[in-house]
Amino acid sequence: MRLHELRPPSGANRAKRRRGRGIGSGHGKTAGRGSKGQHARNTVRPGFEGGQMPLFRRLRKQRGVSKNAMPSGMFRKEYAVVNIEQLARLEAGAEVTPQLLLERRVIRKLGEGLRVLGRGEIGIPLTVKAHHFSASARAKLEAAGGAVEVI
Repeated sequence: MRLHELRPPSGANRAKRRRGRGIGSGHGKTAGRGSKGQHARNTVRPGFEGGQMPLFRRLRKQRGVSKNAMPSGMFRKEYAVVNIEQLARLEAGAEVTPQLLLERRVIRKLGEGLRVLGRGEIGIPLTVKAHHFSASARAKLEAAGGAVEVI
């Protein structure tokens, strides 16, 4: 196979429909729009539901920045996330704090706080101080003989 022999598979490239180009095309006269009416005359704006209250007006108004809307903007909390597998690389018996993790470049920035999640396994006892622990992370740390402390 050479570069000049490459062809798209049959049926991959289709010709564009040329509407309103005569009776022989099959899309002549009304160009697939039917006869008369609102849709034939191209006057229906997006979201118009024939006079029924449109969906975007039926829904509650939670646009922009508010505490009820999806957490974004000034109400969003960005946490630094660390998994158990990352803590397993530290030396046994160490006291793990957010500052220690920042110094070791395990996390880049602290944000609202440190969250410890439970992905991976740990076999060394560690004392971990963080703002939040997932249930699996807490169980794995305590099973390895370590301690968990919420700041």
